[in-house]
Amino acid sequence: MTQTSVALQQNIQDIYQRDSRRVFATLVHLLGDFGLAEEALHEAFKAALEQWPEKGMPEHPHTWLVSAGRFKAIDSIRRQSRFDPLDQHLETVEALVDESGQPGDTTLEASIVEDDRLRLIFTCCHPALAADAQVALTLREVCGLTTEEIAHAFLSPAPTLAQRIVRAKAKIRDAKIPYQVPEKEELPARLHSVLRVIYLVFNEGYSSSAGDNALRLDLAAEAIRLTRLLQELLPEPEVSGLLALMLLHESRRPARTDARGELIALEQQDRQLWDQTLIAEGCTLVEQALRSGHFAAYTLQAAISAVHAEAITYAETDWPQITGLYDALLRVEVSPVIELNRAIAIAMCTGGLKTGLQLVATLLEKQEMQNYHLAHAARADLCRRNGDLAQAKSSYEQALKLCKQEPEKRFIERRIQALSK
Repeated sequence: MTQTSVALQQNIQDIYQRDSRRVFATLVHLLGDFGLAEEALHEAFKAALEQWPEKGMPEHPHTWLVSAGRFKAIDSIRRQSRFDPLDQHLETVEALVDESGQPGDTTLEASIVEDDRLRLIFTCCHPALAADAQVALTLREVCGLTTEEIAHAFLSPAPTLAQRIVRAKAKIRDAKIPYQVPEKEELPARLHSVLRVIYLVFNEGYSSSAGDNALRLDLAAEAIRLTRLLQELLPEPEVSGLLALMLLHESRRPARTDARGELIALEQQDRQLWDQTLIAEGCTLVEQALRSGHFAAYTLQAAISAVHAEAITYAETDWPQITGLYDALLRVEVSPVIELNRAIAIAMCTGGLKTGLQLVATLLEKQEMQNYHLAHAARADLCRRNGDLAQAKSSYEQALKLCKQEPEKRFIERRIQALSK
């Protein structure tokens, strides 16, 4: 195999990693069926591996792959010897094919492929689907996570997740849920679930729930891009609030890990590495949302992140303001995780350490928090600051047992080792 062929195969692999879900989303749009689109996607990349080494890479690989996949799907339907439900798609699919077109033709209208992922995410987040199915289906079909990765994120068995995704696809097919962005008057009612799913996608990218890597930059970037598109479509304050929250989190990404991929605690991060452009945009969006009188959950979380981002040093963090924002957030959304973060903020206020510790200990009496490793890690850190090293070590050890992400495990192990010296 020549160096040119090896380089081309690597390019195709890179395109698959970067663009395969975009291609898939457009194929779902054109073919109207998840299974047929998935098969067409793989056939398109197979064709690329066969044809591009001989003919060269096309000027617009994404459009070439969409066109090739579409033709492969049509050929597959035509070869069927008997009618089945997929045959109902044939007339519609063939109507999209120009008579002079050829497989791999790059003349698809821009309006067809402009951004089918936004249409796909609204389909996956249709209110006819259960909330957990919406998230699982979006992570699988829009973001390309494997069933195993989603199962880790949900703390559910992989077969259970697979069945949930299959049932969701069947519901879309049987209920004839349209593959489209809703009309303007329908958007507000659909917005909450879409924002929730996008934020879960971002969280999985910003801090993976399990596995060898702390960050999945592709998912974080995709969530931000989808939110920008959504903001153009529906410039509501809560959309701006979510975008601000993600931008402010993303601004700190360069400082969150070292050159080896090991986690760095907020207190030790080099703030000169924080992206000031993202911070400025995020803070502006927060201010605009708050000035509109909008105090919903994402906006308040973004306001908390903005306080962190604007502190020149960790010691200068305005913990009383953060505590007040958590108080406001709890009035909007009751959650033990929010209560935990509020307790930490109280502990970091001058003279508040013992109160914060007591609040965290009380929260750990709740069943849902006993298996939450970050609650045990928070207690360990506060105990360490309070000089109770034995309890700190015990809590870190409990957090380590529950943690599923390898870099985070190593971070906790380093904390335990430091306490053992």
